[in-house]
Amino acid sequence: MVRRPVAWVVAVVLFVEGFGIAALNWFLGVVVDRQDMSLAGLDPDVMSASSKVGGVVFGLYFALCGLVALLVAIRNRPPAGFGRILLISAAVVHGLLGAFVWGLVGWTAFLFMVVVLALIVLLLMTYDSPAEPTDAVPPPAPGPESDGGSKGEGESPVSSPPAPTAP
Repeated sequence: MVRRPVAWVVAVVLFVEGFGIAALNWFLGVVVDRQDMSLAGLDPDVMSASSKVGGVVFGLYFALCGLVALLVAIRNRPPAGFGRILLISAAVVHGLLGAFVWGLVGWTAFLFMVVVLALIVLLLMTYDSPAEPTDAVPPPAPGPESDGGSKGEGESPVSSPPAPTAP
């Protein structure tokens, strides 16, 4: 089965991506702090702190999504409730990031985002099972007086007694 290995791969990728996003934003915050440069009159200390905080928050978000995928892999059950919403939001985020990195970074980053998006969607789709109708009533079994044929549109399913014959 493909479900559990995909869930394991998604969990590892999201954990690595969360760590990478947090480390990259932390590094960018340190660079802004050491350069002591201003962008459009913004305070460099505020830019540095916001980059670090944003990176940590975004990294924790991806780590939480990775935790949901890890629980799916361990339990071999579909994500439900808040975990499913987290994975769907991570798929949307990867779709949006893929659109942005195409122009800003290049096609290799776009390809990575699309692969992660595909893995998350595959994780969500492989655990979906077709819903069984709960209110379905089985068709009645043919009785001894039934000829096994189908009834017409206006006929009643209850058989009527035979008509009397003349002597």
